[in-house]
Amino acid sequence: MTQSTTDQAHKAVGAEIRRARLAQGRTLKTLAADAGISHPFLSQLERGLARPSMATLDRIAKALGTTQVNLMLAAQTPASPATHVGDVPDGVQVVRADEGLVIPQTSEHEHEGFSRLLVAGAAAFYPQEQVISRTEFDNFYRHEQDEWVHVISGSIQIDLGGERTVELHAGDSLYYRGGIPHRWRASGDRPARLIVVQAG
Repeated sequence: MTQSTTDQAHKAVGAEIRRARLAQGRTLKTLAADAGISHPFLSQLERGLARPSMATLDRIAKALGTTQVNLMLAAQTPASPATHVGDVPDGVQVVRADEGLVIPQTSEHEHEGFSRLLVAGAAAFYPQEQVISRTEFDNFYRHEQDEWVHVISGSIQIDLGGERTVELHAGDSLYYRGGIPHRWRASGDRPARLIVVQAG
């Protein structure tokens, strides 16, 4: 994905956050407070001047009553490389290796990995490629959709609600029901590459 395409994608995410906020009749200050971020930072996100991390996008999505995947999907404009599923006559969609909306794992440290959405438009499930480099746990994520994780390379530890930690290596998979808090970190000496599939 080129830098200009990445910039367009982040502007589209910001525009979608703004659209959803205004549709609910909310101010920058109220949404920022509900999401636990500053309103100047939210303003920058909406204008495409800042890049949200997956954790920030998750907080904003929850404050808007949606999911980070829905915000990412809505941000895929007709100019995006991926084609919307509904626009494909035969129901087939191809997303090339340099396509798909990319969001960094953390806004502070892009080298800590990214998430790339591998489908555009409404679908029965939402696959993502994730690269995890950080070796410390981040905050827990919690969503209502079931999720499946498959490790392509490297190793990760997944903390499930602080009650159980599972280590996965290349070729291993894990499935968990929606509603279970989860977070992960790389546990080897190199980044882990995952396929994460979330129910639609």
